[in-house]
Amino acid sequence: MSNNSSLLEAANETDPVIRSGYDLPVYGLDNGQFYVIHIAALCCIAASFCCALTTFVCSFRSHRRPFFLWSQSDRIVVYLAVCDGLFNVSHSLDHLHYVIQRGHVTPPALCAFYGFMLSEFISAQNILVLITAVNACLLVYRHKPIPFGANDWRLLVVIFGTPALFGFVVASLDGFGPTGTFCYFDAVKGSIANILFTTTALGVILVSCAILYVFTWLQIYREARRNEKRLGRSQLSGSVLVTAKTCLLLVAAFFVQWWAMALYGTWQLVEPPPQLLFQFVTTFSNTGGVLNFIVFCIIYRRRKARAETSSKSDSFGTGRSGNSSQDFRL
Repeated sequence: MSNNSSLLEAANETDPVIRSGYDLPVYGLDNGQFYVIHIAALCCIAASFCCALTTFVCSFRSHRRPFFLWSQSDRIVVYLAVCDGLFNVSHSLDHLHYVIQRGHVTPPALCAFYGFMLSEFISAQNILVLITAVNACLLVYRHKPIPFGANDWRLLVVIFGTPALFGFVVASLDGFGPTGTFCYFDAVKGSIANILFTTTALGVILVSCAILYVFTWLQIYREARRNEKRLGRSQLSGSVLVTAKTCLLLVAAFFVQWWAMALYGTWQLVEPPPQLLFQFVTTFSNTGGVLNFIVFCIIYRRRKARAETSSKSDSFGTGRSGNSSQDFRL
């Protein structure tokens, strides 16, 4: 996510001994882009945090039942909001530290902590979206979701435990530190971890989500066509189409947030990426809360419309279908 190659070249001209990211210059001070980068990032982070907090509060206010009795999709929206909110808090402190100090974050232990928190919640969100894609695909092909366990313990262990384990390994190798713009994987000592995460892992998740959602959408479309031929415009056909549209919204939000980071990591393997792409990374990667809030609003409106339709059906004596069919309605 940082302009590591350019910083290394600049540092080599003045100091051949580069032991860590602290030996690299702070990116943006030499070309007047320092405040542009950090102020833009802080504005995006502030908007993202407000949206994540709104999503969290509105989710609980829109339900009367206990949290773990909600549908899987509604709980996942809350987990995404939590990841976005905690990511925004730690990352805003990181950027503020750079702006106030006009230099790398000190002491190094604090910078390592910021980097650990950043990798934890970025990874947790990415894994959660991948699990959501797999779950949706299993639903349309196998007609049953992934069992998350009592109180979602399996899901929570995977999405938070796996990144934590990875983070502890990187921390033990002193791999967290300054990138030149903020604290993440150290631009020198954490370069391998940065390649594995920014380029390899994120790229695999993006491609996997795209493939899973395409296959999910195709199966949903085929089932919708079969239902229309047999039953006309049935409720089943309508719910299938709603699921397809929501899948597309989720994958679109995920791609909008992380496309720049994945492209930047790949580009960096060949040559130093351009300044514009770097600005895209610091902007789009910090808008997760906004994007997921938009998806939440659309899901909420659709759920409200379904509830009104169900209420009208009850008035004609059709009865309610219950909540069993909404265990995982995206």
